[in-house]
Amino acid sequence: MGICNMDIKDLYQKDYLNQDVTISGWVKNHRKQASLGFIDLFDGTCLKSIQVVYNDDLKEFNEVQKYLVGSALEVAGKLTASEGNQEFEIKASSIKLLGACSDEYPIQPKRHTKEYLRTVAHLRPRTNLYNAIFRVRSVSAFAIHEYFQKNGFIYFHSPIITASDAEGAGDMFKVTAFDLDNLKKSVDYSEDFFGKKAGLTVSGQLEAETFAFAYKKVYTFGPTFRAENSNTKTHASEFWMIEPEIAFCNLSGNMDIIEDMLKYIIKYVLDKCPDEMALFNNFVEKGIIDKLNNLISSHFKRITHQEVVDILLKSDTKWEFMPRHDEDLAKEHEKYITDYFNGPVFITDWPKDIKAFYMKQNDDNKTVAAVDLIVPGAGELVGGSQREEDYDKLVARMKELGIDDKSLEWYLDLRKYGSVIHSGFGMGFERLLIYLTGVDNIRDVIPFPRTPGHCEF
Repeated sequence: MGICNMDIKDLYQKDYLNQDVTISGWVKNHRKQASLGFIDLFDGTCLKSIQVVYNDDLKEFNEVQKYLVGSALEVAGKLTASEGNQEFEIKASSIKLLGACSDEYPIQPKRHTKEYLRTVAHLRPRTNLYNAIFRVRSVSAFAIHEYFQKNGFIYFHSPIITASDAEGAGDMFKVTAFDLDNLKKSVDYSEDFFGKKAGLTVSGQLEAETFAFAYKKVYTFGPTFRAENSNTKTHASEFWMIEPEIAFCNLSGNMDIIEDMLKYIIKYVLDKCPDEMALFNNFVEKGIIDKLNNLISSHFKRITHQEVVDILLKSDTKWEFMPRHDEDLAKEHEKYITDYFNGPVFITDWPKDIKAFYMKQNDDNKTVAAVDLIVPGAGELVGGSQREEDYDKLVARMKELGIDDKSLEWYLDLRKYGSVIHSGFGMGFERLLIYLTGVDNIRDVIPFPRTPGHCEF
């Protein structure tokens, strides 16, 4: 029979008071006295640890006194009301060492900086902050799947290796079977493994559109890769994307789904992770719970890019970057607009020259049916568009931008064989987690971050 002891979270959720219990976990702290000892034991099932009290009546007392922080133990004893600051404690009748830990263990019971903990990413989930972050990551991922599954979406696995770069979505990592150490400057990719140039995907959107034309509503949720040499707090070389595609859906319907989805995920996390959210609220971003509840209860404003720029130009603000009708918005502009409307804002109808080729061209021939959702405290969180469903317009736009239509012939086929109005959007999972937790660096919401110059573990 396998080992399966009780979880610490069960001790706080169920009535085991004055009963004999057996738990296993790791030592977070160990305070020793001459004839008494206190061990804070955690097992990762919740943020709380349980205090284990033992005295010199314990047969293995002398050995237990030697156990160091980080050691794995099995503890048997009676669960009692604590006489100290904790709610419960275990009066130990037996303490068994399952795995010893040396005194070089990097996670000692003291304050560690996030920068230091990134250097021991394989151990940082044992700290309260990262234990909370990665539990919220898990719960958020489940909420995303649950939302789409409940609403009739098909989960589509887009390829990780692709010959398409989604035309401008970002620099790609190349995938090759060539001997890179002896690679010539001139490369004939027809002789490579796939017979053409291939790379790690920057987006699953184009492929997802093909399935939307078969299932009506689909979504991808998987890793994407970008080879940009960027060291900002919000960029990583490997990250996860949520990318739904919906047939028979225009831009307005697209925004309805974005708003509904985001509110669902946030409420789910607030309901399922109260202890974790309290930690973020107390120690990471004061007021984050109120911020998230305000988003749930708010109605997202909808406004065009031109109207946004008009508001910015009429303000008395001294801008670092002057707003322009034909340019993207800066962070300072996004902050002003979310403050101006006191909540999330959908910005629509963007200049076509700064957006991707596949976006639906508006009748003015200057803008496209694109949308960015900006939220207070984070800026852009979601980007999407109605896709161009007209074959001739799409081909003309590709030629205008110098895009090889032969390489995307399969994509153009969708506009030849039963084309319909369709829309979709993309949301970076880590960007969502930054917003949910208040932790402002993407390196702290990914278990093992890959950034320029860093690919440890």
